[in-house]
Amino acid sequence: MSHPVADLTLVQPAPLVLRGRVFDAGHPAVMAIVNRTDDSFFAGNRHADLDSAMRALDQAVDEGADIVDVGGVRAGQEGEPVSAAQEIDRVLPFLERARAAYPDLALSLDTWRSEVARAAAPMGVDLVNDTWAGHDPDLVGVAAELGAGVVVSHTGGLPPRTDPVDVSYGPDPLDVVRDVVETLARGAEAALAAGVPPERILVDPTLDFGKTTAHSLQVLRHTSDVVALGFPVLQALSRKDFVGESLDLPADERLEGSLAATAVAAWLGATVFRAHDVRATRRTADMVATIRGDRTPRLAVRGVPREP
Repeated sequence: MSHPVADLTLVQPAPLVLRGRVFDAGHPAVMAIVNRTDDSFFAGNRHADLDSAMRALDQAVDEGADIVDVGGVRAGQEGEPVSAAQEIDRVLPFLERARAAYPDLALSLDTWRSEVARAAAPMGVDLVNDTWAGHDPDLVGVAAELGAGVVVSHTGGLPPRTDPVDVSYGPDPLDVVRDVVETLARGAEAALAAGVPPERILVDPTLDFGKTTAHSLQVLRHTSDVVALGFPVLQALSRKDFVGESLDLPADERLEGSLAATAVAAWLGATVFRAHDVRATRRTADMVATIRGDRTPRLAVRGVPREP
């Protein structure tokens, strides 16, 4: 008796192009995180000392990072207040040394402030990671002026450094997905209008930000709907609270949950993964790309006929 086998239909994501490199389904990108703070929610990524930050950079590159994202302010409201001037003082020395050490590495600046991005112009920043969804309306224009890409995010309308409280998107569980998709579409259109090319616009559903754990899980399940917008998709999943609450684990025990979420997002078409654990994320993303058929195995000897 013959049993039919259906064709496998997978979402094919749009490519991201940074510093002459193309990232797509067959070449997923790992975005390493270097926090120039002493109060990051994950203790393993606190690099207020510049030498410590450079060691973290060297390790990230050695472990397979394609992009390195540097930030000078903790995202949550629990951290200390940081002025724009302080943020500049934290990130610019790192960017300068990073660019000198790795001329071909894509460098990303995690900031919501246009004055910080403008100050980083001489450092050759390739991407501006606007985690706070256009709170500073001038930021996307500055990114375009720099010739940099931009990350378009979703925060549910919350201002910078605001933790979500009593968040609701409506009675339908899919309302949060609709809000994410519509917000990201508007943000991407604004980036296009500012002069950022489509291949340098990353859309990020921004799990945890302005979302409950149930919201984040729902949006993760619908990653393919975000991919369908036609822009490359960034998923920042690493050690986040939705992983911690799902498994009832603290930040330093969330690696496996983060990798499981990474695998799901990769299967559904996300191609850029912001991560604290570069090597593990690199291997996970590459393995999923290989399972999908977008990347060829690096070896193919098992069961292959041998030469006589």
